[in-house]
Amino acid sequence: MKRLVVLISGSGSNLQAILDYLAQGTCPAQVTAVISNKSDAYGLERARNAGIPTFSLSHKDFSSREAFDAELMALIDTQRPDLVILAGFMRILTPEFTRHYSGRLFNIHPSLLPKYKGLHTHQRAIEAGDKLHGATVHFVTEELDGGPLIIQGQLDINSEDNPDSLAQRVHILEHQIYPMAVDWYCSDRLSLSPDGTVLLDNTPLPAAGYTHRSS
Repeated sequence: MKRLVVLISGSGSNLQAILDYLAQGTCPAQVTAVISNKSDAYGLERARNAGIPTFSLSHKDFSSREAFDAELMALIDTQRPDLVILAGFMRILTPEFTRHYSGRLFNIHPSLLPKYKGLHTHQRAIEAGDKLHGATVHFVTEELDGGPLIIQGQLDINSEDNPDSLAQRVHILEHQIYPMAVDWYCSDRLSLSPDGTVLLDNTPLPAAGYTHRSS
């Protein structure tokens, strides 16, 4: 049984999607802790409702990003995690943090990386006239919204879409692909090789990762 620690900053909808998936009993994993840098994050309530221990660690209580990340690592490591999952954790992580969890740290980003790293991804995709948009699960490295790609969920941008409607549709995709990636990892099907290649069932994935199309 793989041990998962989930980091959040907000509502925790991706956390909920993962919890709902694990509740089916087909994935050999359990969330052992949910940690937030915001004590009022609704995702903490989701975790408590599921009987999962929660922790709040405010970055505002630390003099530097490095000091916060060091304390966060210490807290995470008390859980002996096999996988650390960033689910709307709105902090830029230090190189020391990402190296410490290399190969066992996931993030999800609301764009088809490497397009639109950072914020306002839906608006940027519409303004660019893109036909496709979506979300990406990737291994985390020192590069912001970088790291080897695991799976991309794709959908068509419709002529009537605006940033809000597109965000809602992408959220649905996120809730599909994040549990898939977690399942692959916890079932020992997914790994990151030392050279940065993502392997699924011992077969290298393409640079864009596995593609999941919205129905």
